[in-house]
Amino acid sequence: MSPLRSLILTLWTVLALAAPVMAQQIGPTQPAPVKTVQPTGPDYAAWQQVATRAERAAEDQIASNFALERLRLELVSWRDQFLAAQSVNGPRINTVQGQIAAMGPKPDGADEGILVTARRIALDQQLRRLRAPVLMAEEAYAQANGLIGEIDALMRVRDAERLTARGPSPLDPANWSRGLDALWTGFTAMVMESRAALTTKMRVGTASRSLLLVLASLVVAVILISRGRRWVEQGHKAMMARPRLGQGVWAFVISLGEIALPYGGLLLLSESIVQSDLVGFRGAQLAQVLPQAGLLVILARWLCTHFFPAGEARGPLDLDETYDRRGRSTLMGLGWTLALGAVMVTMVNAADTSAATAAVIVLPIEILVSVFLFRLGQLFVLHAEASKGTMNYRASVIGLLGRFCMVIAVAGPLLAAAGYATASQALLFPAIRSLAVLAVMVLLQRFLTDLYGYVSGNPDGQRDTLIPVLIGFVLLVAALPVLALIWGARTTDLIEIWARFREGFSIGDTRLSPTALLTFAVIFTVGYTLTRLVQGTLRTTVLPKTRMDIGGQNAITAGLGYVGIFLAALAAITGAGIDLSSLAIVAGALSVGIGFGLQNIVSNFVSGIILLIERPISEGDWIEVGGHMGYVRDISVRSTRIETFDRTDVIIPNADLVSGQVVNWTRGNSVGRVIVPVGVAYGTDTAMVAGILKEIADAHPMVLMSPPPNIIFMGFGADSLNFEIRAILRDVNFSLNTKSEMNHEIAKRFAAEGIEIPFAQRDIWLRNPEVLRPAAPQPPKGPEEPTT
Repeated sequence: MSPLRSLILTLWTVLALAAPVMAQQIGPTQPAPVKTVQPTGPDYAAWQQVATRAERAAEDQIASNFALERLRLELVSWRDQFLAAQSVNGPRINTVQGQIAAMGPKPDGADEGILVTARRIALDQQLRRLRAPVLMAEEAYAQANGLIGEIDALMRVRDAERLTARGPSPLDPANWSRGLDALWTGFTAMVMESRAALTTKMRVGTASRSLLLVLASLVVAVILISRGRRWVEQGHKAMMARPRLGQGVWAFVISLGEIALPYGGLLLLSESIVQSDLVGFRGAQLAQVLPQAGLLVILARWLCTHFFPAGEARGPLDLDETYDRRGRSTLMGLGWTLALGAVMVTMVNAADTSAATAAVIVLPIEILVSVFLFRLGQLFVLHAEASKGTMNYRASVIGLLGRFCMVIAVAGPLLAAAGYATASQALLFPAIRSLAVLAVMVLLQRFLTDLYGYVSGNPDGQRDTLIPVLIGFVLLVAALPVLALIWGARTTDLIEIWARFREGFSIGDTRLSPTALLTFAVIFTVGYTLTRLVQGTLRTTVLPKTRMDIGGQNAITAGLGYVGIFLAALAAITGAGIDLSSLAIVAGALSVGIGFGLQNIVSNFVSGIILLIERPISEGDWIEVGGHMGYVRDISVRSTRIETFDRTDVIIPNADLVSGQVVNWTRGNSVGRVIVPVGVAYGTDTAMVAGILKEIADAHPMVLMSPPPNIIFMGFGADSLNFEIRAILRDVNFSLNTKSEMNHEIAKRFAAEGIEIPFAQRDIWLRNPEVLRPAAPQPPKGPEEPTT
């Protein structure tokens, strides 16, 4: 390319980039053409109409709950769209922000050049254009979220007003006759409708067919209801008579037949009655509620067999036979009472009675339910008191649950008698449903624990491990939404909680969402698993085939584990899109405080890394440090575990091993010296003693001949002539055994040669021996002469 052409292209580029700057300085001479961008994402015009309608409904407060629920669902749909629209242009925005950050801050008062200024202006305009849809989505999301909160607040106020509304008292005698009349009216109306339907069937000639259908279904249902439970019990006894692996699992699965068979019979009976058209509208309603009412009795009996078993078996509450019998009667009475209440409520609703009449009819049911609930609470408290001395946390929770049931059992009828029928029912029946859910959760925990033991092949050892605790925790978390719905929470409330959870939370400029956290957990788990697999492969397959000692092998595997965990965490943070740059200042400030507070731990950590790299000591070495002597059994990041010769473990901080004095008796090899002191009596031939000791040392198989053992005449002691055997052993770990064997041989040889091994003797000189002699007896004194 010619120089002239290159100059022309350079000038053209400069003018093109400097045009925006000159346009801002000189002023626009001609309006720039507007580029039309087709709108993408949510339809904000349609959203404004929905938002206006929601604002009007929240202000007027006259819409029904059904209309508010539908409007809320529509708002939730829009909010989800706005949440998804906030991630539009995300990668491109990050790229442009990175370009702007690479250019650095704009200098104050200094000219950075036309090209840089033009490029900075262009990037700023591009960033604003890219962020425009995101800002619109964020504003609309905030508006939708606020409107949803206003609707939720309005509905909660209505629910509170409904619960605290006081109706007519069922204790008013004027309402008693109305309640009985309503029940009788509903019953007679159902009978008349059934008679009319049967007459119509007979006229058209289809009554016999319908009756045969009902009778056949009734026979099958009676067989399933009456014999189904007995069949299941026979199968359970046959299975328990043959002990096998997974017996608890199969026992629970078979027990489910106690629910399935009778409930199937009730469903068959109900469906045949409804399809036969032999009963009227009220009779059909009663037939449809029959399976639900019967299921309450079936569940009560099934729970009795598990929590209050008969015979020598013990349930989760571990009560004696007397209280188990009381528990069975209480549960069965509660089941029959709830079933009767379901039938009576159906008849009352079919009769279209008033609130006062319904309160009179429901009050006896509530009183009976309260009595049975109170008795259950007493059984729970008895279980807690029986386990009081065992420090059982589960028993304490059961005790609190029992007292809670007793309080509700007392408060429910009192509220109903005072006219707060809604509040009374909102306490009693959710409490019973909650107990049923918790009971099923306990049984599922036992079943899953037995299933895990069956799969792992260790059914007896799994109840004392962490697995039952984890299973119980997962079941409790899964039961929380169910319990919330039982106690009056709406489905929309749970959806709102999930939406908040899915939205995540912000830390600086980083938003942590469940997806990001799940991605982090998955990547870190995969990295951690791969690290452990590589460690296991190196420890068992690769490193044993090398000439590296055990300490070096352990150092390599441990160091690889630390590096692998660090890389796994780094990859998880990067893969989850977590930006930690905004936490740099906070982390720096915390590091100062942590450095002062945890300096000893950090020192031990760094010392542990030094030990793994330099390896002054290794696992299996015989060391002496700080007055402790023993074998190194484990080197961790913070401390080192030493097993002494007394079979006790001593934990030594790694900083003491790096900064202190350590004696390693087996560093590099196990060769070491042993010293055996020997003393003989004065007058013994020293040359003969040295020869005997030399023979003993040379004859021992543990002593090396290169260098040969030495016999040293140490000198003249206070009581003996002192010698020492100094020998190099093949393995210094056997120094005590070698010294003992040499001493035995020395005693044997000295006795044969007549060499005396002296012992210390002392002569005691008394300075005044006469004081120790007994005094001479004195003659007795005669009577004194009287003086004149």
